[in-house]
Amino acid sequence: MTFTVAVSGASGYAGGELLRLLADHPDLEVRTVTAHSNAGQPLTAVQPHLRSYTHLTLKETTAETLAGHDVVFLALPHGASGAIAAELPDDTLVIDCGADHRLEDAGDWSAFYGGDFHGAWEYGVPELPRLSGTQRTRLAGTRRIAAPGCNASTVAISLAPGIRAGVIEDADLVSVLAVGPSGAGRALKAHLLGSEILGSASPYAVGGTHRHIPEIQQALRWAGAAAPTISFTPTIVPMARGILATSTARVVPGTSARDVRAAWEDAYASERFVQLLPEGQFPRTADVLGANTALLGLAVDEAAGRVVVVAAVDNLVKGTAGAAIQSTNIALGLAEATGLPVNGVAP
Repeated sequence: MTFTVAVSGASGYAGGELLRLLADHPDLEVRTVTAHSNAGQPLTAVQPHLRSYTHLTLKETTAETLAGHDVVFLALPHGASGAIAAELPDDTLVIDCGADHRLEDAGDWSAFYGGDFHGAWEYGVPELPRLSGTQRTRLAGTRRIAAPGCNASTVAISLAPGIRAGVIEDADLVSVLAVGPSGAGRALKAHLLGSEILGSASPYAVGGTHRHIPEIQQALRWAGAAAPTISFTPTIVPMARGILATSTARVVPGTSARDVRAAWEDAYASERFVQLLPEGQFPRTADVLGANTALLGLAVDEAAGRVVVVAAVDNLVKGTAGAAIQSTNIALGLAEATGLPVNGVAP
């Protein structure tokens, strides 16, 4: 069976990456693409690398245009998805790649985003460890999915195994990330111009202000954390796409390095798209370019009493579009890995 698909926000980075991956999906057929200011243009005028879509023209983003498809991907700015999603039929599978449906707590939404609160949908990170099982089981058969924040899911999969196994403490968590500017979207911003970022590294949202913090804390509570606290600092670096997240946590006293590593091995041993590297090896962002794969390296700093987890992710694939399609496959009862690359592109 072929499922019909509409992609909103198709002129942006997330929308374009969804389309790139969907082009090779045997069970999903893109029928409609929509945009805002680019409506009326051929899709390839704004996404010239997507040559298999030369027949598609960008339409206005309205609920009427999106309705009538089996699957709708919303790749819209934060705050723009909620109202449109509310108008779509209940039996349509809707995947929100924005933040509108990620957070369960209205207070968190108000503090970090503001505007109308639309409630939480099932979180689109299948491998995420929970106290019982993984997030995967909650995605089967659902018709509403919230794709993750790229930074948030990277940190969550880095730390959740240790929380669930009880080998790390949930206070004094620290994550420092090097991120590519594509995570900020395609809209023109002066601080993201090539002349501003080339040859430079620029921290942002420093001091507990980043919007992904409550999303990380929420995911870690699902894994068993009582009241997780995290210092989260991202830095923009001059690579178009990618996240390299270094996360550390205090090891529970009396826990051996072997038991610490076993927690991550147990969590991801059977996972195709989240892989723990052999002891002593650590990932590079180049290793996951274009892939729906998260690579993790782990070490125990005995002197500091902390575990160190280094994670590499392509923010547009495993961080956004790939996670959305992987979750869609599960919701539709398709093979989970359908249409998704595990191998990166090199050089």
